[in-house]
Amino acid sequence: MKKGQNFNHPKEGDQTKVEPIRDLKDIKAIRKMLNGNALHQALFTIGVNTNLRASDLLNISVGQVNRIKPMEEIEIREQKTGKLRRITLNKACVDTITQLLASKPYKNDDPLFIGQRGLLTVPSIHRLVKSWCRSINLPGNYGSHTLRKTWGYHQRVTFGVGLPELMECFNHSTQRQTLQYLCVQPEEIRNVYANEL
Repeated sequence: MKKGQNFNHPKEGDQTKVEPIRDLKDIKAIRKMLNGNALHQALFTIGVNTNLRASDLLNISVGQVNRIKPMEEIEIREQKTGKLRRITLNKACVDTITQLLASKPYKNDDPLFIGQRGLLTVPSIHRLVKSWCRSINLPGNYGSHTLRKTWGYHQRVTFGVGLPELMECFNHSTQRQTLQYLCVQPEEIRNVYANEL
């Protein structure tokens, strides 16, 4: 092992998959734990209520969301694909944005997610999500992508949104890719065997 090498970092070509937060009570527990920290509360709430990647969350500016109303859209250029996307923000997102904007003075051109030490980064979001999950003793592997996966998992499992719609939201090319991404496929296959004739 070389000096400074991370034991947990995957080997080249390998992938480390993070999981969604599957239980609604765990989402509520994290939200309750973050009460009083407007920045973290907004980051978590918007993260699990949209399908934005962490890098795209960080590109939201105050001007895009200042005075926004529930079910209005913002337009974001995805950092990974370069595509323009329209994202609808629900009441939970708007409420938490309103609290965040009231917590300190912002200018319209400021990034929404700016901390005491400056702009948050994807690695800092990764560390935050891991620490939030660890704080509520949630077993599993979690990181910045957990927020996006949690949104998709609950759209499918809790709200019954169909795979074609989720494929479109995630820009996936196959239903299998979406099921694997959401960590749903093994559960659904196992449940098929529970059906008794």
